[in-house]
Amino acid sequence: MSDNKPEDGEKPVVDTTDAESSSVVSQDVSPDDLDLTPTEPDAVTPEAEFAASESDQTVTPDPVVTPDTHRPIWSDAGDAPFDDKKEKIPGPAQVRVKDDENDDGGSVGSETLEIVKTVVVALAIAFVLRVLLFQPFTIPSASMEPNLYEGDYIVVSKWAYGYSKFSSGLPINLPLGDGRVFGRAPARGDIVVFKLPRDDKTDYIKRVIGLPGDQIQMIANRLHINGQPVQNVVVSQGEVDDIFGPRPVTQVRETLPGGKTITIQDFGPGGDLDDTPVYEVPAGHYFMMGDNRDNSIDSRVQESAGVGLVPDENLVGKAEIIMFSWEPGASLFNPVSWFANVRPSRFFRVLD
Repeated sequence: MSDNKPEDGEKPVVDTTDAESSSVVSQDVSPDDLDLTPTEPDAVTPEAEFAASESDQTVTPDPVVTPDTHRPIWSDAGDAPFDDKKEKIPGPAQVRVKDDENDDGGSVGSETLEIVKTVVVALAIAFVLRVLLFQPFTIPSASMEPNLYEGDYIVVSKWAYGYSKFSSGLPINLPLGDGRVFGRAPARGDIVVFKLPRDDKTDYIKRVIGLPGDQIQMIANRLHINGQPVQNVVVSQGEVDDIFGPRPVTQVRETLPGGKTITIQDFGPGGDLDDTPVYEVPAGHYFMMGDNRDNSIDSRVQESAGVGLVPDENLVGKAEIIMFSWEPGASLFNPVSWFANVRPSRFFRVLD
């Protein structure tokens, strides 16, 4: 605006600025056109006041933070200081999805391999248990009554007398040659499973009566060892029904040399094996007898027809315990017969 005063009759020039268009408009304004009367301010509504206050506020943008890629980002709750060392942040884990549609052959092959491994391991465990530790047997006859009955299911310890070529429990013999490995002699009175000497295949079970060097003889239905009669006491008398019909039976408690006592069963004098010659037991052999003295083919019968003297290498193991027992008539293929013929009173009976 000029510092010179306007001349008379000339209207002053007023500069007005349009806020919206930012352009200057010049126009002639007379004094009469100016309204210099003070006016009251227009009433302000709450909405207008709120809008004005909002427009007066200065909005400060948030500062842009550039992350430090050389340092790990800690949470606000973390209290570990930053380390100036560069730490490698692992990238996203890569997951390989198996395509079942295209991998059927591999899956079947893997499952088959696992089954084969399981079977091989099971067979290996069974082999070790059967050859080195335990072997089960079923009693097939009454020759060991009253201590073992037909249908008793027993467990034999294989380590009791060591191992020989006949002690595998398998159709083939172990390649151990003659004699025994870790061999130990059985005690008089032990119940022993052995291979029948005349074929070295059939399993028999009897009690050890004569040791190497002993002399064994039956005289008038009484056992003699080394020329001395064995002490015996009658325990009970009764009657049994066998293939020969009802017969009187006597149970006798014998005390063997060394102090071991056993219970035997006898049908009375007059039996075929109640009187025998003297049997000399050579080194490396044992004399076996059944507890059912009048119903047992044992070492009193020559090897050609009976058992004869049993070589040490034919011993399989020592009978330890009766696990289960069924009366004759139970069949493996007829589960109903298991319950009809079971003898629970004989379960888990330790043998002496």
